[in-house]
Amino acid sequence: MYPFIKRSLDLFSSLLMLVLLSPVLAAIAVLIKAESPGPVIFTQKRAGKNRRDFTIYKFRTMRTDTPKDTPTHLLQDPQNYVTKIGKILRRLSMDELPQLVNILRGDMSFIGPRPALWNQFDLLEARERLGANGVMPGLTGWAQVNGRDELPIPIKAGFDGEYASRIGFSFDVRIMLMTIKKVFTGEGIKR
Repeated sequence: MYPFIKRSLDLFSSLLMLVLLSPVLAAIAVLIKAESPGPVIFTQKRAGKNRRDFTIYKFRTMRTDTPKDTPTHLLQDPQNYVTKIGKILRRLSMDELPQLVNILRGDMSFIGPRPALWNQFDLLEARERLGANGVMPGLTGWAQVNGRDELPIPIKAGFDGEYASRIGFSFDVRIMLMTIKKVFTGEGIKR
């Protein structure tokens, strides 16, 4: 029963947020375009539920010559690639707003393990052993509120597996409230 309720909430909330935030989304698009050439939206192949690939959407926060399919924290001197508006968007997690479209389409949920890059085989294998790949990936998740970018892969996968085994309405609400707090404090973000 909860998967149906969760999907219904995702559909309603993502559509409502896209409508309400449309002026903000448009303003961000204009700022990105004004600062640097290239597309406003960054797309990337990610592993979804049951490791099925999908295209994730984000506001572009880096220059177009940034190496593709490499997590930011693994780039050599990543700050050289991040744009000025990109730094602000990342600090406020606003670069993730286009993923509301992913949620609306059914690629993602609001809460679940963050979708891994298609080539993050170590994370995907660890999640497989813990049953986390069978859960819809999320905009935020249990691992994100327990360390975000700072967690080593085995610990991150452990939190994702724990989420998969405890999934439920009250747990999702708890994660959402913790996420809001983390976004406002900036805790756990590697810049």
